[in-house]
Amino acid sequence: MRAVADATPLIALALLGRLDLLRQIFDEVIVPSAVYDEVTSRGFERPGAEELTQADWIRVRSAKAAPSIEPMLLGLDAGEIEVLQLAQEIQPDWVLIDERHARRVARAMGLPIKGTLGILLAAVLAELLSKEEALDALRQLLDKGIRVSARWQAWLREELEK
Repeated sequence: MRAVADATPLIALALLGRLDLLRQIFDEVIVPSAVYDEVTSRGFERPGAEELTQADWIRVRSAKAAPSIEPMLLGLDAGEIEVLQLAQEIQPDWVLIDERHARRVARAMGLPIKGTLGILLAAVLAELLSKEEALDALRQLLDKGIRVSARWQAWLREELEK
C-alpha cells in the first residue's frame, strides 16, 4: 500500500514516538516537498523535524503540475495543496491528512483519506498496537496539545470496541 502524507499526521506520530507505524503499515510513504520543508525547515527544533529527517524510508517528491487554483482561494496551505495534487497524480491507497477543510477537499476530489486516528486504528488491526496503546496514544496527543474533535475521539473508541 502507498500513502501520501501531510504534516499533521507526521508530527502527531513523531510526538508519540511512533512514526515507524507508517513504515510498518505502508509499503511506500511519500511526503510532498512542501510538507517536508514545512516540518523540517520551518519547523526546525519542533516536533517531527528530527524524526522526519532521520526516516530514510520516506520518499520526498514534488507534484509535477503547478496548482491550477490559487491555494489561498481554497483556504489550504501550500503543503495541503501539494498533498492533494500529488495524490491526484499518483493515486495512492491513502491520503494521510487531518485538517478538516483539507479532508473535505480531498473527499470532494474522490481521494481516499485517513487521519492520525485512522492510522492508530490500522495499527491495532495489524496488531502493531493494542487497543489500550491506541487509547493511550489518543490521550498523549490530547495532553500534548493536538486538537482532536470529540466526534473523532468517540469514533476511535467505538471502532476499538468492535
